[in-house]
Amino acid sequence: MLRLNLLPKGYIFPKETRAVRDLARKRLQIVSQRTRNVLCLQSMITRLTAKTLRCSDIKKMNEQDLQKILPDQNDFISARSNLHFIHHLDREETEIEKALLDQVKLTNSYEKLLLVPGVGKKLAITIMLETGDINRFSSSGNYASYCRCVGSRRESNGKKKGENNRKNGNQYLCWAFMEAANFAIRHYPVVQKFYQKKQSKKGMAIARKAIAHKLSRACYHVLKTGEEFEMSKMFM
Repeated sequence: MLRLNLLPKGYIFPKETRAVRDLARKRLQIVSQRTRNVLCLQSMITRLTAKTLRCSDIKKMNEQDLQKILPDQNDFISARSNLHFIHHLDREETEIEKALLDQVKLTNSYEKLLLVPGVGKKLAITIMLETGDINRFSSSGNYASYCRCVGSRRESNGKKKGENNRKNGNQYLCWAFMEAANFAIRHYPVVQKFYQKKQSKKGMAIARKAIAHKLSRACYHVLKTGEEFEMSKMFM
């Protein structure tokens, strides 16, 4: 199988960058845990008081503010535990992010990702650490598949014949491009127009995934060719 090139080969990241990549993954885990606690506290306040607070307001809240909103002692103690988690995870995330930014600098090729809609410095660093050498991907389709930005449906003659493993690929790149898609929809009118058109036909989830797919292919071409991103090529 190896002689006939039928045996799939794995990619081993360089040892010197593995620890930094794992640190970036730990940051994402902490951010996810903080978000869960924020949403839990938000839901609890809405359920008990019929008031809806923004997530940004909940992050700035202290115990005195929480006591005024939830005067019942049992409710307050329950909600306070979530608030303590949020503040603690905030401190941990800030410390890890500082250590990460002190060690990681975007290379020349990855700096051009900052021109891609929705991709900021933090997402560009995540994409750089998780992608590694872009030349290991033979095409933009292979890269998009590795980023979990394509469907796993198998078809023949227009009919569904099965599905591949949805968990193949890199979950952190999938997260990064979905985050980039959310930011792009929010801040770029051209992307928003495409999203609304796609959403009316296929639904919200597929529309967001379609934009993440486009962004992953765009990033591949930027990294592979060294050319700067052009919006007209993404939505021709």
